[in-house]
Parts: sequence; structure tokens; C-alpha cells
Amino acid sequence: MAADDLAWRCSPSRFAFETTDDIGECPIRIIGQDRAQQALRLGLSMRSEGYNLFVTGDVGSGRSTVVRRLLAGLDRGEAPPSDLVYLHNFQDPDQPRRVFLPAGDGRRLQEAMGDLLESLARHLPGLFDSETYRKQRSTLIDAAAREQKGRTREFEKRLQEQGFAIVQLQVGLVTRPSLVPVVAGNPVDMDHLEGLVEQGRFKREELESLAARRVELAGEMESIGKALRASDRELRRQLSALDREIACPFVEEAVGEIAASLRSAGLEAYLEQVADDTLAHLPTLREPHEGTSVEGESGTATEAAADGTRYHVNVIVDNSKTEGRPIIWETAPTYRNLFGTIERMRRPDGEWQTDHMHIRAGSLLRANGGILVLDAMDVLIEPGVWSALKRSLRNRTVDIQSFDPLQIFSAGSLKPETVPVDVKVVMIGTRAIHGLLYAVDEDFRKIFKIKSEFATDTPRSDAEIDNYACFVHKKVHDDALPPFHRDAIATIVEHGVRLAGDRERLTTRFTDIADLVREAGYFARAEGAAVVRERHVEQALERQVQRVGLSEDRVRERIADGTLLLDLDGERVGQVNGLALVDQGDHVFAQPSRITATTAVGRHGIVDIDREAELSGAIHTKGVLILAAFLRARFAQDKPLALTASLCFEQSYGGIDGDSASSAELYALLSSLSGVALRQGVAVTGSLSQRGEVQPIGGVNRKIEGFFDTCRLTGFTGRQGVMIPRRNLRQLMLRKDVVQQVQDGAFHVWAVSSIDEGLEVLTGQPPGVREPEGGYAAGSLYERVDTRLRELAEQVRRFSAPDSGSLLPDQ
Repeated sequence: MAADDLAWRCSPSRFAFETTDDIGECPIRIIGQDRAQQALRLGLSMRSEGYNLFVTGDVGSGRSTVVRRLLAGLDRGEAPPSDLVYLHNFQDPDQPRRVFLPAGDGRRLQEAMGDLLESLARHLPGLFDSETYRKQRSTLIDAAAREQKGRTREFEKRLQEQGFAIVQLQVGLVTRPSLVPVVAGNPVDMDHLEGLVEQGRFKREELESLAARRVELAGEMESIGKALRASDRELRRQLSALDREIACPFVEEAVGEIAASLRSAGLEAYLEQVADDTLAHLPTLREPHEGTSVEGESGTATEAAADGTRYHVNVIVDNSKTEGRPIIWETAPTYRNLFGTIERMRRPDGEWQTDHMHIRAGSLLRANGGILVLDAMDVLIEPGVWSALKRSLRNRTVDIQSFDPLQIFSAGSLKPETVPVDVKVVMIGTRAIHGLLYAVDEDFRKIFKIKSEFATDTPRSDAEIDNYACFVHKKVHDDALPPFHRDAIATIVEHGVRLAGDRERLTTRFTDIADLVREAGYFARAEGAAVVRERHVEQALERQVQRVGLSEDRVRERIADGTLLLDLDGERVGQVNGLALVDQGDHVFAQPSRITATTAVGRHGIVDIDREAELSGAIHTKGVLILAAFLRARFAQDKPLALTASLCFEQSYGGIDGDSASSAELYALLSSLSGVALRQGVAVTGSLSQRGEVQPIGGVNRKIEGFFDTCRLTGFTGRQGVMIPRRNLRQLMLRKDVVQQVQDGAFHVWAVSSIDEGLEVLTGQPPGVREPEGGYAAGSLYERVDTRLRELAEQVRRFSAPDSGSLLPDQ
């Protein structure tokens, strides 16, 4: 092949500038992602249910950059979404109420309720310290006291007439009233009188009379006690009613001002409840520091009533400063960060408690009415997040709860009112993640209906090459790098073509291109150059390989010192050099391998030693089966294919896969059958079809360069090179040193379309064609193969005869 066919070169003269400083204004556009952008625009514009987006593509293809740029230019509308607040639920404190308010009203309501509590604390003591209030309160208390004293005085008079008195007895830590008879002017316990009766010092008839009167009086005392307690309750009710009467105008006026300033349907009922609850808890509000307990409908007032927490407003989403639809990038989508949580606090007694003020919103609520961007991998690895996200998007609601997978907190929690959401989720992930979710999760396709797939390359055109120059110009500006000369940009464009794996395309993996620009700038500065030139870019590329190429160098050294057996010159029968790619993740390189074949009498067919040792994959096994099919099609039309042949990658101790060595394995097998030697200075790659076509393979540039580097270790002979499929010519973007050696005749690249052409390169002669009578030309390689296969079939038939005594299995 001519050197010009081995690579496409970008001429620096095609650029109208000398360096990037001469470019001036350079509009940056998104390169090569028109299809993905169209899908993104559709998904972002559709407001129907389920039209969330999943953005796929390889890492470094610019997915996040494109999404960010499109979102920045999105028409976000004029009106921001509503504020979301949580309020105390006076009917059920364990289920706080959520209320949507116009943007900014949430903070205003919070401030207004704070002002209300401050106003109550400031003005209520003055209201209850007025002369009118004190007189009315004293009147009620005095009236109740007179009534109670009258009843008590009348009862005490009856006790004296009946000969009884009330004494206070100590029972444990408390005292209680008790009726005892008065004998000889002194109160005497009934048990003492019982003892006097037994001693004959007191008459039993008189004791029994006292006991009867005592029972009657005790019942009367109990009735009076109930009446006094009822009187106390009535007094408290009257005092409470008086307090409400005094405070009601002030409270209603203050609450009414809030309702008038914040006209919202969701607040009317709440503010009415605030007014009623305030009037019901006036003692705790006007004397908060005394910790007064007031018996109410449900027992005693809660601590929240004492400090006013129940009247506080929790603004969990504040859109007062939001312009249009919110756009949230959640970079840490934990359950708490995404869906919110309910915080707990520990009381002095060690118990955990919470209230509506400890509800916190997550990014899903903060993005309500707008767009939420997530990384798919981050979502999937966080416990409980994916299932909760699906549930929220499917039901269009969010339940805020305490995520406690380890059940650390034994105390019960709140159950805030569910929040309806209308949010567009954009999830960014790889094709593998999208394929996995689409296959195993039936809900995924319902809630992520738009797929925006980012390509890893784009057609090469003058416009895209100019965009590459603009990209370099932007990186130079962003990273404060030295200006790039046009020959450096031309080299970067060539590298973009090489990464795309096609001369007619450019890579869109701009993370790699950006790294190359930065590293070239570094080497230019290290040299003290004012401008980044072609040599700096090439130096950066060499150093990138050098940093990760330790394993490749070790393989080359083992070949050079003879540890890895590899013939790079001469001819051998049944032996050929194949090329395998070693993928280490951050580095891929080609490793030449000796492939050998042996043939013998038998019926085992073609034995793939690597497969038998379970070192080969399914695709490699397929290649061997295609090889066998080729032999049957070419040589088993007039006789059975009866042989035992073995194929092996010599000194291969790891797994191998792929079918790119199937043509090389066939060459080795045909050489073994024919006895014709193959050139060892030629490495072979290419997959095989059943018709003998050599099909294209991947990694063609790395394979050629890998064998080139191996031959350079021992010195070029001028007869070495690599044979590749002709259909891979479009992918050739070889290094400049390889192209130069080909141009000088020290190294060669052959392109073939069929096994016949490949055999001619390896043997130096045509393999032969089938003649009209059915055979091959005498003395040709194919004629030798056909003859040998016929001999093997005859030997198998002869040794398998009943009288031959053969022990060969009939397989």
C-alpha cells in the first residue's frame, strides 16, 4: 500500500489564522450531537406525564455540557412556582398541613406569624392588667368564694349539731379530710372508740349511733365536695370566657390583618384555627416563662403551645428569589437530599421528638414546577432512592419521611401531608445503564419516555474542523494556556479522527481532546515556548501512552529477549503471527502471538486448544466453526472431511475472544495441510466468512503499530509488515513514524479481500483456482491441501475397516 493510503492528514494551511490569538470571536456550538439535541428539546418541551429524559452516551461525549447549555437557553417562563410551607395541624399534630402560597408569601407568612407571637407577648399582659379586667375577675372569684363558704359554713354547723368535726389525716405524702366524732369536747377516732367499747368504758349503742350518723354526714360531705369542684370548674370556665372576651378583639384583629395581607384560600381555615387556639391557650401565651399548664379539651397544653412553636411557619421551599422555572442539579442524590427528611431532636429525658418545624425539603420539591438533573449511577447506588423516585414520578407526589433503614430511632415520626409535584427529571447515564433499566424495570419505559443518545463521533467536515479550532481556542482561554499554532490544531484534529476510528469522522469525546490541549500547553510552557506547536501535541500524545504503557513495554522486552517465542523473519509451515488486543481499561495495545496448527489422521475435526482449556470466548469459538465451514465448502464436496487438526495461541495464558484471528488460524491450518511455508515477517488480522472473505476488524491502527513496534526492537528487514482486511482501509490513521517507514520501504501494509489474496501474500504464489473438471491446478497450494485431505480420508476409511483392528473411535 502507498503511504498516502495509511492516514488522513489535516493541512495547517486550511486554517485562515496563524495562532488561536488571531481567531477573535469564535462562537462555540455543540459538535456532532444534532440527534441528541432534538430529543432533549422535545423532552424539555413536553409537559405530559412520563416525558422525563434519559441522556445516554459514553463518558466524555459532552452529555452534561450539552444538557447544561440547553437548560441555560431554555425559556423558563416569567412566574416562579409557589412557595411550599408546612403548618401545625391543630386537629392532628402528627399530620402537619402543607400549603402552597404565591412565591414570596411563604416568607411573609412566616414573618407575620412571628410578629403575631411577639405582639401577643407584648400586649396580652397589658390587657390582663387593666382595672376593668381585675374588677370583673375579682367579682367572679368573690361570688364563687361566697357560694363555697356558704355551703361549707352550713355543713360545719350541722357537723357540730351532730357531734362531729373534720380533721385532716396524713395518708402517705398527702392529707385528706375525715369525719370523727367529738366526745367530751375532743375529736376521737372511731377505732379508739371501738377499743373503749371492748373495755366497757363506752356504750356500744352510742358507738353504733355515731357510726350511722357518720355515714350519713360523709355522704353529705362528698356531695358538697363535688359541688365545690363543680363550682371551681365553673369559675375557671367563667375566667377563661372573661379572658377570651378581653383578648378576642385583639387576637381577631391581629389574625385578620394577616389574612388580609396574604389572601390565599389555603390560609383562611388555618388562621381561624390559629385564632381559636390562641384564645384557648391565653394563660401559656401571656405567661410563657412560668410553664403554666392549662387543662383543655385534650388534657394539658403541649410544650409547643407553651413556646409558640405550633404557630411557627416552616417554609421548606422558598421561591421568592427564583426566576421562572427552577433548574436543580443534584450532585449527591441521597434519599435525604432528594426527597427531604424529618429531623428529630433529643429531649433532656433522652426521648426523641419532632414537630412540623423539623420537616426539610429535598431537591425534588425544590425543583417542583421545573427541572431536576440527576446522575443515573449515583441514583442507583443510593439505598432506596430509585424505587422512591419511580414512585414519586409515577404518582406525581412526594412523601416526606424519615429514611431510617437501620431503624435507629424507635420513636414514632410525623406523617406530613403528601405534596403533589410537577417536575421534569433529566437523568444522565451510560448506554449500559439505560439498557439494563429498560430490560429489567417495566416502570422505566413508562416514566422515561424520551431517550437522548449522544454519539461518540460525527462526520468530518470543514465546519466541524473549524469547530475543533474554536474548541481549542476556548480551552486556551479558559485554562490560560499559551496560544496554539495552526499546525498544533491540525495535529489535534488528526487525533480526533484517529479516536473516531474512521477517516471520515471526528470524535466527540471532548474530554480526551481537552486533556490533550492542556497537556500540550504544559509541555510548551516547560520548554519555554510562547506558542504551542505540532511537536508539543505529539509529545503530549507520546507521554499519554508512556504513562500507562508499562505492561506493553514488558511484553516487548519479553519478545526481544526471547522469553516470548516469535519469529519475525523467515518461513515456517503451520505457523503464522496473529495480533491480539490487550485492553487494560486506560490503555489498549496489540500483542503479537504465534498461532500454530497441526494436522493428523483422525475424525476429531478441528480442535481449538484454547476452547478445550476454557480460555476462549464464544466469539472466538464462532470463528473456529466458520473456519471449519470454509474447509467443508472448499474441499469436502467430493469426499468426507476426515482429519484431526489442532489450533493454538502459543504462550497464551489468559482468556482470548473475538474472531479477528480466524483468518490467521485458517492460514496456519492450510499451511500445515499443504506443507507450504508462510512468511513469518507478516502479521495477520481479519475475521473470516464461510465463503473465504476477509472481514473488517476493530483496532486496526493499534494492531499495525503494535507489530511495527515489535519489529523495530529487532530491526526492520524490509520484508515485514501487517496484512489487514481491505474493508479496514477507511479506518487507517497510523502514526507518522509508521507512515514514514512504509514510505521508505522498511515496513509494509497489505490489504486483502479474501483468503486467496492473503495466501498469495504469505506464500508468494497464488493458492490456485478450481478447474472446470473440479480439481485445482497441479502443484498449487489448494491442490496440495485437497490431495492431503483425500489421503487423510482414505487412511481413516482404511483404518476404520472391520478387519483392520483399528481402535480409533468413530466420531
